[in-house]
Amino acid sequence: MALRTPVSTDQAPAAIGAYSQAIRTASLLFCSGQVALDPSTGELVKEDVAGQTRRCLENLSAVCDAAGASLSQAVRCTVYLADMDDFARVNEAYAGFFELDDPPARVAIAVAALPRGADVEIDAIVAL
Repeated sequence: MALRTPVSTDQAPAAIGAYSQAIRTASLLFCSGQVALDPSTGELVKEDVAGQTRRCLENLSAVCDAAGASLSQAVRCTVYLADMDDFARVNEAYAGFFELDDPPARVAIAVAALPRGADVEIDAIVAL
C-alpha cells in the first residue's frame, strides 16, 4: 500500500476545496471535516443544529465505509461550533453515533464561522 492513499466516495459530499475526503495511512484514516451538505445536491441541509450534526456524522460514516472502516472505530473527533450555546444539542445528537461506554476522544472548538454558513463541522481520525 502507498504511504498515503486518498479516499473518496459519492455517498458523501464532494470536496469543496483542495483537499481529499480522507487520507488512509497504514493504520489510520484521517477524515476531513464534514459540514451538513447533502451528498446528492452539495447543498447545506436546512435543519437545526442537531440535524446538521447527524448529517455531518452520516457523511463521515460514508467516508469511513469507503475506506473499509466504520465511524465506530474513531479514535478522535473534533467538533467545530459556530455557537457554543449549541453544545448540548450537538452533544446529544453526536452521542447517538457512538457506544456510550466507548466513545472516541473529542475536542470541541468555537469558531467565528464555518463553510457554507453551517452551524457545525466534524472531522475524525479512525483506527484501521
